[in-house]
Amino acid sequence: MLSRISVIGITGGISTGKSTFSKLLREHTGAAFFDADVAARSLVDEDAEVRELLRDQFGPGIFSATGDLNRGALRAIVFAEPDKKRALEQILHPRIREQWSTAANHSRQTGGLFLADIPLLYETNGEILCDSVVVVACSQTVQQERLMHRAHLPLAEAAAMISAQIPLAQKIARADHLVWNNGPIAGLAAQADLLAALWR
Repeated sequence: MLSRISVIGITGGISTGKSTFSKLLREHTGAAFFDADVAARSLVDEDAEVRELLRDQFGPGIFSATGDLNRGALRAIVFAEPDKKRALEQILHPRIREQWSTAANHSRQTGGLFLADIPLLYETNGEILCDSVVVVACSQTVQQERLMHRAHLPLAEAAAMISAQIPLAQKIARADHLVWNNGPIAGLAAQADLLAALWR
């Protein structure tokens, strides 16, 4: 029953438009919202235990003299060394999952709609916490161009970051809803409106 759908997982690939779509969907629904990227930034910037674990695992060089995390240096390490990538995931993912699963359960109890923007939803088996999953996708060419423009990366590095994730085709095959984002934002807004109407 559609009336029982309260927890919506939003995922996709890097630079496919998840955050923009989530914003549009929130505007249409007024739903409670959890952003895994924001949660991760908060953990590495503000959680003393997490910062100490990062220092132990990756060395003090990932922090500046004033204590700010050098995200570029950390990204370079984790993409060069798979073991380091797994170590970072083991530090962050359980904490992020606990935060958003708690919020999702609260939303179920109150009957409200809850949106969770989780880039690595399938990679962390987070779909089991959702009533429905939306995958935001686009063509590989568009995805690479957006990532190169957004992060100021060469093609080879952008392609490597994309290939480090589960292929979009696999995520699409597992989705309850597919949002295709190859064009202008008006097309994305129209799809957000359709899904919002479905869940209202």
